[in-house]
Amino acid sequence: MTQSQRPPAPPRRPPAAPPPPGRGAAASDVTQQMAVPARAAGRPIAPAIAKSDKPQRTPGHPSMEEIINRANKDGFSDIHLGVGEEPRVRDRGEMMKLDYPITDDNTFWSWMHEIVTEQEIQQFKDTKELDTAKQYDFARVRINVFDTLTGPAIVMRLIPLKILTMEQLRLPPVFKDISDAHKGLILVTGPTGSGKSTTMAAMVDYINKEHSKHIITIEDPIEFIHKSQKSLVKHREVGTHTLLFDNALKAALREDPDLILVGEMRDKGTVNTALKAAQTGHLVMGTLHTNSAVKTIERILNLYTAEEQISMRIALAESVVAIIAQGLCRTTDGKRAAFHDILINTETMKEYIAKGNYEEMHELMKQGEFDGMLTMNQALYSLYQEGRITEETALEKSPTPNEMAQMLRGRV
Repeated sequence: MTQSQRPPAPPRRPPAAPPPPGRGAAASDVTQQMAVPARAAGRPIAPAIAKSDKPQRTPGHPSMEEIINRANKDGFSDIHLGVGEEPRVRDRGEMMKLDYPITDDNTFWSWMHEIVTEQEIQQFKDTKELDTAKQYDFARVRINVFDTLTGPAIVMRLIPLKILTMEQLRLPPVFKDISDAHKGLILVTGPTGSGKSTTMAAMVDYINKEHSKHIITIEDPIEFIHKSQKSLVKHREVGTHTLLFDNALKAALREDPDLILVGEMRDKGTVNTALKAAQTGHLVMGTLHTNSAVKTIERILNLYTAEEQISMRIALAESVVAIIAQGLCRTTDGKRAAFHDILINTETMKEYIAKGNYEEMHELMKQGEFDGMLTMNQALYSLYQEGRITEETALEKSPTPNEMAQMLRGRV
């Protein structure tokens, strides 16, 4: 068939008129949704189908808020959480499992999103370490996140909002005399979890109520929070309010302080600045991880070369007000009590410190009850005599068990 013989094409239909409002719109809408993405068509995606980027807890696992609330209610001091492990707590010094399943990766990261910021999560991923704190209505929680062989882990310390007084903690009366000092260096030492922060908080609380002073605290992170009373209190947190610990301590000397609380005497630079502050008319309080008052002096001097140690012994002899080494032991009623090694820097003690006579320092502490001095064995023996601890606990916690055994048998 030639082109001229083909039938003419049927005429085109005119385009259909748009459906009137409210009628026949369904088919048209479907066609438009297929052709145009919902967001481009101006319709928001329904919340029900929006997917969260945050990891979700595996069913059967509690929220972080539940764990922290339970720890607070039951009086646990620390919470230990980690991938591949069952959640545990520290109950008056003893580790104890909680009745929760083994933590998996998704649950751990959902907990992280509950308690720290996105920026802090990224910081942990970059550095594998994170120190921070979170405030609740009932407690302040100090948080440390770290990586392990089985996966990331968290340890949280619950810090009560209410600061206990010296009387409530049953601290020896000499603690008030030490806190009344106008200048010098006060060191509170002991292993992790020995109650150093609680003791220092009670001393600062006493100063805050009794003296008109300017108190600056430099911590990483901030633990106990003091509200200004008779004294003016300023808290600074390393990483949040200052970039470097040593910088904040040096700057504090230009901030008209009477008392500078240093969270931890970490290194030679911090010790140097703290001693300078103590020698220039300020009261400085700090902590170290040592088990006795005399060993604290040795520990500080070991930061220096043999040539530097001579001048440093003299600087310490002139600056130290007192060194308090502390431990905690379980009492017969299931609670805990502190015991102390207390070195008071009397004129005789100054001579021993300057000369490095460590054995004489310890003997002077044994005989220095009049000045408020005390050894750990004497403190433990007093607790035993009061019926607050058993003989076994006294021997277990004693730095010199042989001497403690003789004291218990009445030979010393």
